Amino acid sequence: MSDIVKINDEHSKFYSTKDFDKINKIDMHLHINTSELWLMEQAKKDKFKVLTINVDYSDFPPVEEQLNIAASLSKKYPDILAFASTFYMEGWDDPGWQKKSIKYIEQTIQMGACAVKVWKNIGMDFRDNAGNLIMIDNPKLDSIFKYVKGLKVPLIGHLGEPKDCWLPTDKMIVNYLRDYFTQHPEYHMYAHPELPSYEDQITCRNTMLEKNMDIVFVGAHFASLEWSVDRLAEFLERFPLAVVDTAARIGEIQYQTINNRSKVRNFFVKYQDRIMYATDTFQEPDMDQHIFKQDVHNKWISDWQFFTTDDTMTVSDLDDSFEGLKLPKKVIDKIYKTNAEKIFIKAWK
Repeated sequence: MSDIVKINDEHSKFYSTKDFDKINKIDMHLHINTSELWLMEQAKKDKFKVLTINVDYSDFPPVEEQLNIAASLSKKYPDILAFASTFYMEGWDDPGWQKKSIKYIEQTIQMGACAVKVWKNIGMDFRDNAGNLIMIDNPKLDSIFKYVKGLKVPLIGHLGEPKDCWLPTDKMIVNYLRDYFTQHPEYHMYAHPELPSYEDQITCRNTMLEKNMDIVFVGAHFASLEWSVDRLAEFLERFPLAVVDTAARIGEIQYQTINNRSKVRNFFVKYQDRIMYATDTFQEPDMDQHIFKQDVHNKWISDWQFFTTDDTMTVSDLDDSFEGLKLPKKVIDKIYKTNAEKIFIKAWK
């Protein structure tokens, strides 16, 4: 009888992998750049709501095309899909750039956007006509952020990059970045010491937030502090309205569990109200539908296993195995659903 009681008590406090397809969940950071319904179909099957995010990125379709795709899908699936908009940096030197950008953001909100995104091109790529790199704390952006605050929608920020970007490849934490920067040395900041450092990027982001303490800020990709739960904790303490998402950086968190699982687990428990589950999944027109759906499902399943169980796991990002965090149900429910619902109050209606 005592064994039965123990099993029942365990089930009442924790989820298992068997619960994955029973629990409603949200993936709040992905990019749907085609009107094909592959991701929507998989999301419904795996009980996910999603947030697709527009980005001012040259490898993506034009921002207006991203907006039209997202707005169309949100009308078809208002209870499953929401979207975040963005704005162009193009025309920065024009006298009317700020007003034009604000007008565009207003248009996107009218079309249903529930948040606004700023991307790493600010700080790492975009330059003015004089050749100056524009950082996120540039005063010319202040009116944009003031307007977003007035809309009462979150500002999502992918600012800077993983710290691995500024490290030699043999010092990088995760395999996918080691492979990527080996193949794309032009984006490997370690090889470009003339550009802003990792700490420069973080400092400028923090300076911007100091000027906007009353803005709800979503630090995408663990706010580019993925390498250290200690630094993440400092960030969340410094900026009370900031939250973070897990998009494309769970491997770095898993790496930290190898040597100090309890510290990582304690971080998630302490900041359970400030973390949102996300993957940064991309859906592009030239993908194979069946492979794409299977990859999305496998990623969602693997992450669920990491957060809900204490199984010994291996993933392609890491060479060593690690144990899952086995977070309590109440923590999982917040990270996977209710935190996103509270932050994106205009989403999934």
